[in-house]
Amino acid sequence: MSRTALIAGNWKLHKDHQEAIHLVSDLGLRLKQLELGAVEVAVHPPFTDLRTVQSIVEGDKLPISLGAQHVSHHEKGAFTGEVSVAMLAKLQTRYVLVGHSERRTLFAMDDATVQATAKAVIQAGMVAVICVGESAEEREAGQTNDVLSRQVLAALSGLPNNAADAIVLAYEPVWAIGSGAAATAEDAQLAANHLRGVVASVLGTASANEVRVLYGGSVQPGNTEELLRGEDVDGVLVGGASLDAATFSEIVAAAVRCYG
Repeated sequence: MSRTALIAGNWKLHKDHQEAIHLVSDLGLRLKQLELGAVEVAVHPPFTDLRTVQSIVEGDKLPISLGAQHVSHHEKGAFTGEVSVAMLAKLQTRYVLVGHSERRTLFAMDDATVQATAKAVIQAGMVAVICVGESAEEREAGQTNDVLSRQVLAALSGLPNNAADAIVLAYEPVWAIGSGAAATAEDAQLAANHLRGVVASVLGTASANEVRVLYGGSVQPGNTEELLRGEDVDGVLVGGASLDAATFSEIVAAAVRCYG
């Protein structure tokens, strides 16, 4: 596979800056013992931890890319509580989650806002990790592909055809997140293949083959290798299991066995 595998840890609303120091330092030591090869590792801490994590990663030369969990599509202004892409870029942030299911369901982030946010992230020189996925109700109704198509087409609307290297898609079935019930490897591959086809319809086949597609939803060390067997699955977006350095490094090690 020519695409670089990405193992990303989303810390969500966990870890203050002191806890972040311990977690990323422990993780860094464990990763240095692995031959990562074609595997890239990223962590997405809360906003208050970004500067701390950046300093440790750069100071200790850790093989970790920095990611954010969310960002505003507004450049500046009266938007209390928001953070701009320029602020993240100054911290050497590489990846930004856009449209995570929790942002969509808990904070009413719609497809139009996802599109505007992805565009702002890319224009700021960062990579937009665009999250898509169906609910349990939509899955039971056989609407998975329809939902994924709608979300991806909306997110890619207005983006330049050469934006493939600034886009990562993360398939995170809403019904699997935090439930302990991960999608099967077949589910993940089918969804990833469909997503790549949607990208091809917008950006062309060559660009679609460059875009990485991750799976997210109850990822654990025990199911990582199976999930990564699909030829269109290029990594995983990890939630709870990324909060423990030993567990997360086991997931990375599983990816190395697949791609390293």
